[in-house]
Amino acid sequence: MKKASVLVALPVIMAALFGCTTIPHGLGPLQLVDKVDVQKYLGRWYEIARFQHGFESETVGATAEYSLRDDGRVQVLNSGFKKSLEGKYSEVKAVAWVPDPSRPAALKVKFFGLFDSSYLIFGLDQENYSWALVGEDSRDYIWFLSRTPVIDQALFARMKDIAVSQGYDLSKLYVVPQKAR
Repeated sequence: MKKASVLVALPVIMAALFGCTTIPHGLGPLQLVDKVDVQKYLGRWYEIARFQHGFESETVGATAEYSLRDDGRVQVLNSGFKKSLEGKYSEVKAVAWVPDPSRPAALKVKFFGLFDSSYLIFGLDQENYSWALVGEDSRDYIWFLSRTPVIDQALFARMKDIAVSQGYDLSKLYVVPQKAR
């Protein structure tokens, strides 16, 4: 495996390992969106903001590309640049699926055939699928996603409000540098 691929995969591996934390006292599980149309969710998503963790602190320009596999699962291609938007580009593949059809916004993602992690969609533009909020019940991880590399401040404020209403403390939110690809 290429060293660059490992750098992109580290966030997911670490999230899988550390994502097994408990729900913070006084908070319940995230309230997920009621439905997700997989066909509309496919395509490229830009990472607009996230919590900064050591294992992903050097990744900028991060994107996730989703496509449907023949077996009905979703192929995931995560990519980004090391340290700067002109840095070394790397990517890693994974597979995602919905383990319980009655909870379509609670996905699992598996990397390297070894680690799986929760992918909980708790905010989503249900009409146009132009933005999404993904996290996990521990509130230790959050991703603000958009179909465009930049979003306007009104949408960013709305997304923050949703996250705060779900129990997230956004004091450590990191805005991810992006460029169009």
